[in-house]
Amino acid sequence: MAFLTEPAPERGVAREIGPGIQRIVARNASLMTYHGTNTYLVPGPSGYTVIDPGPDDCVHVNDILVAAGGHIAMIVLTHTHSDHRGACDELKEKTGAPVAAFHASAAPDFTPDIPLHDGDEIAGMSAIHTPGHASDHLCFARPDGILFSADHVMSWSSTIVSPPDGDMADYCASLQTLLERNDAIYLPGHGPPIREPKSYVAGLLSYRIERERAIVEALKLCPSNSWNLVDRLYSKTDPWLRMAAERNVVAHLLKLRREGKVEECSEIWRSTSLQNAHVS
Repeated sequence: MAFLTEPAPERGVAREIGPGIQRIVARNASLMTYHGTNTYLVPGPSGYTVIDPGPDDCVHVNDILVAAGGHIAMIVLTHTHSDHRGACDELKEKTGAPVAAFHASAAPDFTPDIPLHDGDEIAGMSAIHTPGHASDHLCFARPDGILFSADHVMSWSSTIVSPPDGDMADYCASLQTLLERNDAIYLPGHGPPIREPKSYVAGLLSYRIERERAIVEALKLCPSNSWNLVDRLYSKTDPWLRMAAERNVVAHLLKLRREGKVEECSEIWRSTSLQNAHVS
């Protein structure tokens, strides 16, 4: 499917990207993070809410403090992966702002000050539990139609679903959850805004369904391990991208096994329909 691009952003500068919403892009550009993690500053009556303070980088923390004029009332995490949560402790220490995040943290060393559940209201937003990329992943929806989609729906790339914390069945179900909503714009964790989110999310879900079909068809032809499936189904040559593709393949295989469509023995996967054909 077609993804979105944008020029490399000016570093250390907060730019308005929505009504009153500023974005600062962290300096952690990579094959996995595009230009870097998007940190969002949302104004409120008591100060700014910072959504995803980004990686552990004191320069980025200072950029956030300067942009907010030191007036930070709350820190909100979409999930606890290091490129989103890494700066959290330093920013909290320097501002005293409490941290809100999903109540069941995927990080054993982190407990939120404000534990959130699906449907909770926080800083004028509704929390939507969207597991898949991470078990503790939340999107945040505003009444004006803006949704912070973090890593569940990114504009520049499809999402990595890496077991055991990542779950492909959950990911697809969470995409369906967003499809049933009518949000107007997504502000993702990496990359530019998504201005036609409904068709975009439908494309992501279709992409996953097609990938799953390709895996099943490949296993009907020949049993395989996950790495050989990557070689057969992807054209990735960079080691990091191949690793990401392999994690997605494993996530698909685990989902398909729960559905009874494939089985695994000694890391070799095969189609159960092929086995049934031999039996009949």
